[in-house]
Amino acid sequence: MLFSEFKGKEVVNLRDCRKMGHVVDFEFDEGTGCISKIIVPGISRIKCLFRSDTDYEICYGDIKQIGPDIILVDVP
Repeated sequence: MLFSEFKGKEVVNLRDCRKMGHVVDFEFDEGTGCISKIIVPGISRIKCLFRSDTDYEICYGDIKQIGPDIILVDVP
């Protein structure tokens, strides 16, 4: 899957059905070249005025399903 296909997909946590945000970046394993984490900026309370200080780093193993518009994850 290409970065352009991942970028912008909405991430939803299966544990509490909470929208976490949209994928903006990746972290790669230098040895294998595989994706190790996806980076999702937290949603701020006032979306357009302020950027959130919390970024979610979600391990690739926590991804349960990747659909055409959404990524389902299982994180505490």
